[in-house]
Amino acid sequence: MRMVITNVSAAGSLLHTTTGRLRRVLWGLMLILSVAIYGAHAPLLTLCKVDGKILFSSSSVVVLIELTKLVLSLLFLLIWDRKLLRRSVSWNHATPFALSALLYAANNNLVVHMQLFMDPSTYQVLSNLKIGSTALLYSLFLHQRLSLRKWLALFLLTAAGVSYTYGGLQDLQHPTSTSRMQLHITLLGLLLISMYCLISGLSAVYTEVILKTQDLPLNLQNLFLYSFGVLLNVVVHLLSSRGTGFLEGFSSWVLVIIVSQALNGLIMSVVMKHSSNITRLFVISCSILVNALLSVVLFNLQLTTFFFFAVLLIGLAVHLYYGAT
Repeated sequence: MRMVITNVSAAGSLLHTTTGRLRRVLWGLMLILSVAIYGAHAPLLTLCKVDGKILFSSSSVVVLIELTKLVLSLLFLLIWDRKLLRRSVSWNHATPFALSALLYAANNNLVVHMQLFMDPSTYQVLSNLKIGSTALLYSLFLHQRLSLRKWLALFLLTAAGVSYTYGGLQDLQHPTSTSRMQLHITLLGLLLISMYCLISGLSAVYTEVILKTQDLPLNLQNLFLYSFGVLLNVVVHLLSSRGTGFLEGFSSWVLVIIVSQALNGLIMSVVMKHSSNITRLFVISCSILVNALLSVVLFNLQLTTFFFFAVLLIGLAVHLYYGAT
């Protein structure tokens, strides 16, 4: 009898260990997929261009991304969490996500308008400051005290982003266009980029707080978030469209962007629910490796010293934040 109990206990322990390993593998694969999607986004946008111009409406794409996330969330909810729907759910659970959707929508539109007051290179360089704003708000709202070593890691992560966006890639056909950037920004542009970094961090951290404090299935929470997201972005599209067709300028590459960004949005909700926004920041920073690889292969760009310096800084940041004791 004792032997049977021992064997059952050993089998249970083995099953628990195997399940834990499987979860870690799936978690790692999910993060790698997210890195790939983040890194491929800019090259995919370039592939969408016709004669150097993007013909589709960015607001149409955002609406379809939000709608895709909404449909997938509903599908996953019905498949995996149907039994949990027996819980009582009220509007008090849904309404907090309205502010999340509003912050995300405001930030998406701010990105478009603020580039009127600065050149694209300046936007790319200064937008890395949202790493610091996100980390600061994460520390305040979730009461997570970060050590000096971890703050140093996040500073290195920011420096890596600045280094790569400033001059990590060089165009062999037009070397002066990327190797010597002329950064320009107005005073209003500086104010707008500061607002962008603040709202970017606030939207992410606020969403993480809601996801973690509510005892609800993640798919149901996503359903709330993306329902508001669709409504708000439809309004934005109707106000900003200038009589062009909703699907005008769409191509197969645009569809790839919509599906990949929707999938990545769902992955990031998992990360914020079960990990943190800090993990999300590291995923975004590591995506420069994919971005650089695709840029070299697809557009014949050349890696510069800034790229290798950025990779070194990211490696040091990962070691300081997750590895060093």
